[in-house]
Amino acid sequence: MKKRVLLPLFFLHIIVISHLYAQNPVDNLINDPLLKNANISLMVKNLKTGKEIHSYRANNATVPASTMKVVTTATALEILGPDYRYETLLAYDGKIDAAGVLNGNLYIIGSGDPTLGSSKMGDPYFLSRWATAIKAAGITKINGSIIPDESKFDNEGANPKWTWDDIGNYYAPGIYALAYLDNTLRVTFKSGAIGTKPEIINLNPSLEGLTIENNLLSSSISFDSAYFYGSPKSMQRSVRGEIPANKPVFAVLAELPDPGLALAQALHKILSDQKIEVSSPPVTFSSRGFTFPSNTAIRVPLYTHYSVPLSQIIKEINEKSNNLYAEQVFKSLSLTRDAVATNKRSIEIIRNFWKARGLDVNQLFQLDGSGLSPANSVSAGFLTDIMEYMYKKSKHKDTFFNSLAIAGKAGSIVGFLKNTPLNGKVFAKSGTISRVRSYTGYIIQDGREWVFCVMVNNSNGNSRQTLNRIENFLVDITKDKK
Repeated sequence: MKKRVLLPLFFLHIIVISHLYAQNPVDNLINDPLLKNANISLMVKNLKTGKEIHSYRANNATVPASTMKVVTTATALEILGPDYRYETLLAYDGKIDAAGVLNGNLYIIGSGDPTLGSSKMGDPYFLSRWATAIKAAGITKINGSIIPDESKFDNEGANPKWTWDDIGNYYAPGIYALAYLDNTLRVTFKSGAIGTKPEIINLNPSLEGLTIENNLLSSSISFDSAYFYGSPKSMQRSVRGEIPANKPVFAVLAELPDPGLALAQALHKILSDQKIEVSSPPVTFSSRGFTFPSNTAIRVPLYTHYSVPLSQIIKEINEKSNNLYAEQVFKSLSLTRDAVATNKRSIEIIRNFWKARGLDVNQLFQLDGSGLSPANSVSAGFLTDIMEYMYKKSKHKDTFFNSLAIAGKAGSIVGFLKNTPLNGKVFAKSGTISRVRSYTGYIIQDGREWVFCVMVNNSNGNSRQTLNRIENFLVDITKDKK
């Protein structure tokens, strides 16, 4: 008969405590050496029961990065609906005479459509359709100009809460009532030996008056490390940083300084190609030395261009984390209340909407629509509440759910949780800026329906290491099959 080994009570206590600690995913996360000094906010809830499963500082506001986009898209879906389409109106003032000469100006009147000329979606031949509509109106010549009218948005352009090193780059473009070509300028360089200055060989689109102070260097790097700088609408830009040496062609993307003007120039060209003369070059309302008709001048509608449905735009925002699309949608929410859209009014609309639905908006400090500003702050509890609302109460649940990226499969989280049991089981929005990693979404696995939000600010590790800790946390919480 074997003897039973009796451990002292003290050692049994230590074993039990150690076992419990090892099994607690939240403790494992917050006590990780790389995260113990970080600002962390998290919440996990059971969507079927509404029960809170895990929580840590869930009501503490934390920088969300692009997870802020779910606030923008959820609100837009609820207020505007998935079938909403942006309208861009062609109109003219003056008169069309018997010979088909328009003695007046042609206006392009925007309302925030982010898809005009976009590489992501929309009609690639829309300018030809506009030219056809102008011909159909009997216009053979325009004795005037093509004027982009952006008066439905304020003239702020870039959000003032964005950082200077972001403004001027393609991912932080100015936001106007007229967007064109994703508000992106393609700058092509030819680089030489290491230490030399690359040469700018092409700009697309080409904007008259645009100058770029070139402070780039050719270096031994293999990637794009060029950054553009410039204030909204300014035609004076600078570029700094490095690009690979000895490249005969190397393209870098920047902000398009005046998308409305670029759109008017593109329409001017296509009309010219189709033998419809426009006597004066395109101008914007900020152009010097140009006298515009009075505000009381009668404009005659000529053609209305409709965007793709909002459901498609929101999928691009949530799945691909498109900043431009998010900001255009965010700002255009103001037009449901005001004649001119402003960030301030959109923030107010969003806060009032969710407050009326019982959410604690004291945990929301929103300054833009995309999450690019490091001054944004929101709690994991608030984001979880929005995600829960969209899943359980919204009539647009399917549209919202299907707009999210899929872990290991699609969108901005295609590499997230890829080689784990949660591959293809997490539907979420990610967020990453300097010293920020965040995720919010749904876990649909083995009959479980959970909503979660995990935000980590200022970890002592790099971004990849922080992501790895979040992945481990989500895998750990789903190990229990109960």
